[in-house]
Amino acid sequence: MRSRTVVYLTPEGYTALEEELEYLKTVRRQEVAERLHNALGEGELIENAELEEARREQSFVEGRILDLEEKLRRAHIIDKVGKDTDLVILGTHVTVQEEGVSDEETYFVVGSSEADPGKGKISNESPLGAALLGKRVGEKAVVRAPDGDIVFKILAIT
Repeated sequence: MRSRTVVYLTPEGYTALEEELEYLKTVRRQEVAERLHNALGEGELIENAELEEARREQSFVEGRILDLEEKLRRAHIIDKVGKDTDLVILGTHVTVQEEGVSDEETYFVVGSSEADPGKGKISNESPLGAALLGKRVGEKAVVRAPDGDIVFKILAIT
């Protein structure tokens, strides 16, 4: 049974998922079909590792297509235009400073389907994202960690 929860996406994230879905349906499906066809022509099916790999790849591609279609059906586009940017909400960039650390970090708070911490995109469901939501500049967000609480001061919201 698939989840019916809302999938929060920025307009860019929605477009990226649409593009991935289109690529999988029009390009990857055809590539995998050709690979399957070629593997079937290679003789002994019992010992055909290429055929097994092609079937696994087909299963992965079809599963990803179903996953993307479901996410896009449940998508809610987050757009902070006209919203109060004094508050950390989905779609805002927030600059924070961890207590005891001099470096500042800026994050873009997005839905979990778009999260990419390496690119500064954190999920609203992540420990840091959840702690930041609803906070204002000057407030502190506490993230519970196994080694103790980590405190972040909010420096800017855009």
